[in-house]
Amino acid sequence: MNSMKRGILAIALASVGVAAHAVDFRVSITNMAPNNGTYLTPMWFGFHDGSFDTFSVGSAASMGLERIAEDGNPSVIGADFMASGAGSGSGVLSGIGPIAPGQSTSMVITIDENDPRSNYFSFLSMVIPSNDAFIGNENPLAHRVINENGQFVGADFIVLGSQVMDAGTEVNDEIPMNTAFLGQMMPDTGTPEGGVVGFHQGFMPGGNILGNPMFSGADFTAQDYQVARITVEAVPEPATMAIIGLAGAALAARRRKKSIVETNSTC
Repeated sequence: MNSMKRGILAIALASVGVAAHAVDFRVSITNMAPNNGTYLTPMWFGFHDGSFDTFSVGSAASMGLERIAEDGNPSVIGADFMASGAGSGSGVLSGIGPIAPGQSTSMVITIDENDPRSNYFSFLSMVIPSNDAFIGNENPLAHRVINENGQFVGADFIVLGSQVMDAGTEVNDEIPMNTAFLGQMMPDTGTPEGGVVGFHQGFMPGGNILGNPMFSGADFTAQDYQVARITVEAVPEPATMAIIGLAGAALAARRRKKSIVETNSTC
């Protein structure tokens, strides 16, 4: 074999080693708040290489975060994500609109499992009603879904009330016309705060949110308050599902045969 052929073969083998491998991931969110608790806006999420930073505590919010935290609008953060080049895919869980306590929603997204830009998972969602409360992961490395060996490990975690954030972009006055899901009719209508991102201190006791019977269970500062459960799971390929189905059918047939034998032996 001449050197040119050896070189071509080496390139071909290397290409096989890094070939794209498209897989389906199911991203889900469940609102874990109690009855009459907090709602959530459709959650934005993205898979990335660990470098896409959605926010930092103590720093001013980006415009993408501000639009999510004040109005539940994911379009700006979505555009920022695409422009960054750090991600392999993103989406919005918009199937049911505002997510009420106890409700779940999900979507399936196709991702290249061999792309390093698929290794980490980030999310953002507005907590409503509020002026600019939200949930999300400050650390872009917090949720690794594909490990260092290239194996899918997924994610399954609970977001607690103590992890609710304040974007610092709008004064928490709870005035209905300024507060999303409480009476606000237009986006970006609250009083600018000019602050920084920090942990939310909770709604006003007896204020327009907690004083409303619809949100009497929305005090997320209560002990052990759960806001959301988020999962990232691999969707079995059709061939895998077929194998599982055949195995199940074989097991059922074996059990039926055993049952017949046992019945006959007792006759």
